Amino acid sequence: MTGTQPQADAAAFCAALVREHDFDRYAATLFVEPELRRALLSLYAFNVEIVRVRDQVTQPLPGEVRLQWWRDMLTGTAHGGVEGNPVAAELLLTVRHFDLPVDRLTRLIDEHTFDLYNDPMPTGAALDGYLSDTQAALIAVAAQIAAPPSPEINHLARHAGLALGMAQAIASLPRDAARRQLFVPLDLLERHGGRVEEVFAGKPTPAIRKALDELAAEAEQHLQTALQLLAEAPPAVRPILLPLALVRRDIARRSRAEADPFQPQARSHLSTLWTLWRASRSRAFRPR
Repeated sequence: MTGTQPQADAAAFCAALVREHDFDRYAATLFVEPELRRALLSLYAFNVEIVRVRDQVTQPLPGEVRLQWWRDMLTGTAHGGVEGNPVAAELLLTVRHFDLPVDRLTRLIDEHTFDLYNDPMPTGAALDGYLSDTQAALIAVAAQIAAPPSPEINHLARHAGLALGMAQAIASLPRDAARRQLFVPLDLLERHGGRVEEVFAGKPTPAIRKALDELAAEAEQHLQTALQLLAEAPPAVRPILLPLALVRRDIARRSRAEADPFQPQARSHLSTLWTLWRASRSRAFRPR
């Protein structure tokens, strides 16, 4: 991609894509330094494209082909089409400018291959691994845009990613169950006496509620650890973690006794912005 206008168009495309499909992260970028925002939006737009593959195909094979195109693009082996794809063009600029780790981005793609199939998430350990290479990896790479990588930031990113991912697994249960997909660990469900077919039928049984309560409690533990580690994180990294402010409220809403886990509970954009604005003014997330 050459020329100022095409680059500006690609950046605007990425921003619009993230705003439509991942409003939480889009809103969080509004509180980041302007020179970093475009880079973050290119990374988040890439993540949107990978996550959306499952929604754009009816069979796994076409999804595998799409994911392979993104792998080839990142490794420099794609044949044509990169310049014409605004997300790919923006992402490559960001990767080069900030020397982002391509291997972590390709592992993120690899993990999302799981999304293409209707196999249930087998164990809690499998969910941890999946979230570590998707949600946590995305946070760690985003943090590298703001500050040099370090073991401490990776540790923070892991707990933040697990908290966000587990909360998302609970929140997305209505959609996932409708398409016979299960990200709540199967061993957790069965330990409480729940069955997969009850989930797919949308039955809020006591066993399913107990399994979700345990997953929510685990998410809360990771959230607490992440917030403690955030206090020691480089100031420039803290605003990137703003979506953590949404986790506790979402978990609390889902944990109410009267809440039906199979009924979507959408958050308004205004509510999201208000929560992030309040968090941005707190000591935990303040960049300086």
